[in-house]
Parts: sequence; C-alpha cells; structure tokens
Amino acid sequence: MTPQTLTTRPATTRAGTSRADRRAEQARARARQRDLVLGGGRGPRIAAVTVLVVLATLWLLPMLWGLATSFKAEQDAVSLPLTLFPESGFTFDQYRDLFAAGNVQQWMFNSLLVAVLVTVFTLAVAAPAAFAMSRMDFRGRSALMALTIAAIVVPPQLLIVPLFQQMVSLNLVDTYAAVILPQLVMPIIVFILKRFFDAVPRELDEAARIDGASYWRLFATVILPLSRPILAAAAIFVFISAWNNYLWPFIITTDPALMTLPVGIPNILDSYGTFYAAQLASSMVAAAPMVIVFVLFQRHIVRSVATTGITGQ
Repeated sequence: MTPQTLTTRPATTRAGTSRADRRAEQARARARQRDLVLGGGRGPRIAAVTVLVVLATLWLLPMLWGLATSFKAEQDAVSLPLTLFPESGFTFDQYRDLFAAGNVQQWMFNSLLVAVLVTVFTLAVAAPAAFAMSRMDFRGRSALMALTIAAIVVPPQLLIVPLFQQMVSLNLVDTYAAVILPQLVMPIIVFILKRFFDAVPRELDEAARIDGASYWRLFATVILPLSRPILAAAAIFVFISAWNNYLWPFIITTDPALMTLPVGIPNILDSYGTFYAAQLASSMVAAAPMVIVFVLFQRHIVRSVATTGITGQ
C-alpha cells in the first residue's frame, strides 16, 4: 500500500463522516420543527394532523369546484341542480376562448416581469435598510424607524394621485417603469426584516468585527445567510402582492400591450357580459402562477414561522 493511499483514505472517511453528521443534524432539525408545529407527543400530533386535514379539505373544496366549473360549458355551469360532473362532459372551450379573445400570453409575461422585478428590487432596498436600522448606530435612527412604522398605516390609495402626477411629470406613463417603481417601497417588509435581524445574536457581530469585517461584509456573509427563510417568505409576499395588484397598473397603463393579467382579463369578461365558467377559467389562469410559487417555496414559509433561522439551514 502506497503512502499516498494511506494519506487519502482518512480524508475520505472524514468527508463521509461530515456528510453523515450534516444529514443527521438536518434530520434532528426537521424533527424539532415537527414537534414545534404539531406537538411532541403522539396524541397531540394525530389531533393536529386531523384538524389540519379537515381545514385543508374545507379550503380546497371551493377551489376544486371552481376548477371543475372552468372546464364546463356555460349551460352546464348554470344548470340546476348543480353537479360536479356535467352531463355533456368537460371541455377546454373556456380556456380556448379566453386565450383567443385577448393577448393573455403578453399580459402574463407583463405580470411575471413586473412581479419578479418588484420582488428583487424591493428586497434589495428593504434588506440593507432593515440591517442599518437593526445593527448600525446613527443619528435619526429612531425617527427613521418611527417614520417607517407610520408609512405602514398609510393607505396606498392616498398616494395614487401624487404618484400619478409624478409619473406624468417624468413622462413615464404607459411604461414598465411607471408600473414597477411605485411598488418598490414596502415599509412592512423593512419592518419585518428589521425585527428578524434584531433576533440574530449580537455575538456573531462581535466575532465578525474582531476578524476585521466591515458592515457590508457582516451583512453579506453573516446576516443574509441566516435570513434565508424570512427572505424567502418576504419574497413570496411581495411577489403575490405585485402579481395581484390591480388598481395601480389599471390607472397608469392604457396600452393593451403593457397591461398586466389582473387588468387585461376583466376587460375581456366585461365586454362579453357575465359568464360564470369563463370567469372561473380566467381566475384559474391568474391563480396558477401563485399556486406554483407557493408549492415551490412553501417549506421556506413554514421554516420562517416555525424557527428563528439562526441555524442557517
């Protein structure tokens, strides 16, 4: 056996042991989360799961009914007595008519573009602001925090007129910038992140400062990695809020090519009157991206609620 073999085997063993330790620690963390959410004993856990299943079923029944109705012909959707399975069978006519009547693909792209950019830039602005108010000492910090809290309680409808006048003065009406820029400031996200950053132990700051880390390095290498669960939850909140925003895009855009999905689809439905199957089909199209986003990131939401995120996992 060569010396090289002798020196490489222990390294492999240590690496394998390290991976096994990480998997075991992750399993223990998941078990702690389950105990925290569902209870530590078998009885409370069964009761909690039963209640959750019942509540989930009650929540899903209207969604399933709406989904089934969107695949019905209009006469089957309004015929009495109401049935889940129509006599003439399910059809894709409502979806075909919806996509044929308007530029749904363009509106969906606009909604996705606006929601993604608003989410990215909102977090890019809110996270450093929350870090500064949580970790840095500067004159006027208390006043700035009070102003942030005061901005949370201001109804956004009060800002529509000054925001519209500002967009007109900047010649940004009927542009993506006019739709995106006013949605970037969300004081509630700053407050939520600031409260989370306050819970991060100050000992980590002291250790980083001893190593010569600046505030920016402390923010990027210590605070942000520990804040992934809350950042993911905040990102989902901002994304859903931007996707569902109807009032501001409706006011600031008149070009059909710049409309978002919540603005464009009602224009189609209003022009054809009240059709329940068509309305539910449009609702399913508008809600589908939200369902996908939630399914992909639901574990981050649960983790942000069930834990403090200090483990950095």
